[in-house]
Amino acid sequence: MKKLLLTLILFLVPVQALAAGGAVSAADPRAAAAGQAMLRQGGSAADAALAMMLALTVVEPQSSGIGGGGFFVYHDAVTGQPATIDGREKAPAATREDRFLQPNGQVMPFRTAFLGGHSVGVPGNIALAAKAHAKWGKLKWATLFQPAIELAEKGYVVTPRLAGTIAQMAPLWTKMDATKAVYFQDGRPKAAGDVIRNPALAKTLREIARKGPNAFYTGRIAREISRAVTYAPENPAPLTMADLAAYEAKERPPVCVTYRIYKLCGMGPPSSGATTVFQILGMLERFDLKAMGQADPKAWHVIAEAMQLAYADREKYLGDADFVSVPVTGLLDKNYIASRSALISDTTSLPRYEAGTPPGAQPRTAAISGEVQGTTHFVAVDGAGNVANMTSTIEGPFGSQLVAAGMALNNELTDFSLAPMKDGAPVANRPQPGKRPVSSMSPTIVYDQSGKPIFAVGAAGGKRIIMQVTKTLIAHLDWGLSAQEALAAPNIYFNADALLVESGTALAAQADALAKFGRTVQVNAIMPSKANAAQRTAQGWVGAADPRSDGVGLQE
Repeated sequence: MKKLLLTLILFLVPVQALAAGGAVSAADPRAAAAGQAMLRQGGSAADAALAMMLALTVVEPQSSGIGGGGFFVYHDAVTGQPATIDGREKAPAATREDRFLQPNGQVMPFRTAFLGGHSVGVPGNIALAAKAHAKWGKLKWATLFQPAIELAEKGYVVTPRLAGTIAQMAPLWTKMDATKAVYFQDGRPKAAGDVIRNPALAKTLREIARKGPNAFYTGRIAREISRAVTYAPENPAPLTMADLAAYEAKERPPVCVTYRIYKLCGMGPPSSGATTVFQILGMLERFDLKAMGQADPKAWHVIAEAMQLAYADREKYLGDADFVSVPVTGLLDKNYIASRSALISDTTSLPRYEAGTPPGAQPRTAAISGEVQGTTHFVAVDGAGNVANMTSTIEGPFGSQLVAAGMALNNELTDFSLAPMKDGAPVANRPQPGKRPVSSMSPTIVYDQSGKPIFAVGAAGGKRIIMQVTKTLIAHLDWGLSAQEALAAPNIYFNADALLVESGTALAAQADALAKFGRTVQVNAIMPSKANAAQRTAQGWVGAADPRSDGVGLQE
């Protein structure tokens, strides 16, 4: 009963909290509490972020966890520099370029492609956590696991959001006995207010806590993952013990640019987040967005134009830089971005949005990748000024729908372009053994003119992640909104037929004005978002969470 009362109390914590020392923000209050506990024990921002990642494995299993991967962006207060770790999932060695083609050569329906073993990549989050902890952790490795273990063993209350996702996906679980064992009760899907206990996951977490990260990639846990995928009840596909043992998280150079008076840093390939977010901002730099303000349809018009031009480059050039040439420098070249910005008129829309030719780009054919909405983001800042900003994912709701050793397994391989060829040429983001699929995850840290971090943000939501992060940055840096207000600002995106604006917002009221720029505008009620941020203020760091989510910010 005490545990249930604590859970209810946590849900009443305001979405914004001020901390002179440190702050955390996550998409679930119980995960935020895990991060807060690490800070209060003297842990670093890295410790807090990793504890949140582990807790989210338990309480937000539909979105992320140790059965998936992530990107970690860290500001080191000692060096004053950003660093990034790539924990993105990798394709098993048996992966072929035609993995998602049917015998007739046509692309599989997405339902076939993502369901079961066919879509599971080698998880990277534990390897990422080990690398981050070794570099920046202060607490013992096992300490980071304690909140998650307690939640898995003692149980946690199902939120309406989780209950809705369980109900949505349950029809796919007719053969998924391990999944139903966790998320069904009395022959029905768990509902809001029910309690989930996951002893199998608690056992897994205890084993990794006690034995270290190798316990995940070898031994019992690895065998259970391998068996679950290789002998999956739906679309079995080989994922071997050797695939797991060979996985490495990689520290990669951060991608940094200047925007107005600020420096922004994010994650390079296989993330498309930093390059696309920074391209959009670069194209907008010549427009006085501050003077326009968020109430001016012209501001949203030029944002929409830059968005669609940058996404066109994303689809053509982004991929795993270990496998294909990704012209990051060219995509962010100031002259190239200026040439792309010159295509934008402040009075009319472009008739089409095509990729450009950035310096250093090799001939390439564009293809659409298959990201769907999912994922989670969390931020931690400690009293020493370290900032940990991580986006974590298993891809779509409940990933592949498989559960192994208590954890939901990802469906990240459907983030590859399902068709490996287009117009007779190979696409950059095609499936290949050992390759990491492109991601839109966009963890971003902003620095002021003196080099101090002042803002950190990231989001969930598939390809919409990029635009959630971009609009939050514009709202904060250009329009002067607080972190909380910036996250709450309207969302904007697009599809093949129309510009999409979020219903029930001030932007929706501008739909007719936006249409006068010569485009079709659709007011879209289905634009879920789940973003988290932290902001430095004169009094200290503030954690903030998207009001559309269950998220909260907590102080140290």
